[in-house]
Amino acid sequence: MKTFSKIALIVAAIAVLIPFTSQNVRAQGKHPAYLHALSDLRDARAHLQRPDGGALHAEERAAVEDINRAIDEIKKASIDDGKNIDDHVHIDAHLPWAGRLHKARDLLDKAHHDVSEEEDNPATRGLQARVIAHIDRAHHHVDEALAIAESR
Repeated sequence: MKTFSKIALIVAAIAVLIPFTSQNVRAQGKHPAYLHALSDLRDARAHLQRPDGGALHAEERAAVEDINRAIDEIKKASIDDGKNIDDHVHIDAHLPWAGRLHKARDLLDKAHHDVSEEEDNPATRGLQARVIAHIDRAHHHVDEALAIAESR
């Protein structure tokens, strides 16, 4: 009887988890470029966070705001991988600030490339344009922050 209870519990757990995994698989199948962009945007945002918890400069704050807007646009279109906005790769704590800014810029370039792929669905072209605009503004702000960081 104990074995049957264990098996029943495992089957019930699998039955509960299957809808979540299939939803993510469906989203990946329909919009893999946007899902890659979400991941890159999260990682870029993490690179812009001050390792010492200090305040961001205006350019860095503006870049984070535009990254958040790009993420929000993608999520509004129901293209979501279900991950928390703070779910990102581990950031090297020893990387100098200019190095973090360079990495954030590279990630924004990757996100821009992913989102810029040809769009077959006319309904999502407006989304694509808005997301690209936010990414481009974030890229510009990171470039400004990088110029300041490298001049010191």
